[in-house]
Amino acid sequence: MNSLIDTYTLNNGVKIPVVGFGTWQTPAGAVAKVAVKSALSSGYRHIDTAEMYGNEQSVGAAVKESGISRHSLFITSKLNNGAHDYQAATAAIEQSLKDLQLSTLDLFLIHWPNPKPFRTDNWEKRLQETWRALEDAYRAGKIRAIGVSNFRKRHFEILKETQTVVPMVNQIRICPGDLDTETISYCQQNQILLEAYSPLGTGEIFSDKTLQALAKKNKRTVAQICLRWSLQHHFLPLPKSIHEERIEENTKLFDFTLSEQDMTTIDQLDGIVGYAADPDTVNF
Repeated sequence: MNSLIDTYTLNNGVKIPVVGFGTWQTPAGAVAKVAVKSALSSGYRHIDTAEMYGNEQSVGAAVKESGISRHSLFITSKLNNGAHDYQAATAAIEQSLKDLQLSTLDLFLIHWPNPKPFRTDNWEKRLQETWRALEDAYRAGKIRAIGVSNFRKRHFEILKETQTVVPMVNQIRICPGDLDTETISYCQQNQILLEAYSPLGTGEIFSDKTLQALAKKNKRTVAQICLRWSLQHHFLPLPKSIHEERIEENTKLFDFTLSEQDMTTIDQLDGIVGYAADPDTVNF
């Protein structure tokens, strides 16, 4: 890997840039537009958003105003948690396309396997029907690749009962100190690419003494160390920022390599990041 436009190949043959620009918690309007334009100016060609982020229209406008060829870009969105059945998911896909001003999405994900509102309402069947909606949109050419987010092995096993297309991506939180080895191993064994959201964890990660020492040793920032670690594990990190200097900093990942010892040291970190008490993350 030499640059942001290098790619992984998904299990359906679609190529996806190895780093994406995340937009979670990026306010819609001017803030989102400026952030996305800054990312595109810095060399990002992979932009990740979601219906629940509330900023698809702003992301779409920024992409259009950038003047960059659509064929050079990879745009991802995710399904709203309230749209877990066939009809609702189908309508949600159309709405995302409209809001993003696109005729085709490069990747569309089920955001959560069993959103809290449906957790006691035969969520397994709802999940299967929702996946069928993504499969149909994929076959219709509206989406180039389909996948999931926040899925664990048991959720994949439920999809397997009825799926006709294997998920191509699982987007989960992966960062130093937070490695769900069971889920990671399952996805790797089944040729499902792992995208790492929150690859820089939470604020605690920047004050971790081990990461600070590795950053000093390699003459890099803690953020760059974390993102490089993710890439060397063949994850696809999705760093986000609204600050132009940070956006630019997070692209400087391809002119250094972490040693095997550095990688092992980071792998062994544990408990340096917390997890927000989001109701959709509880008992899922």
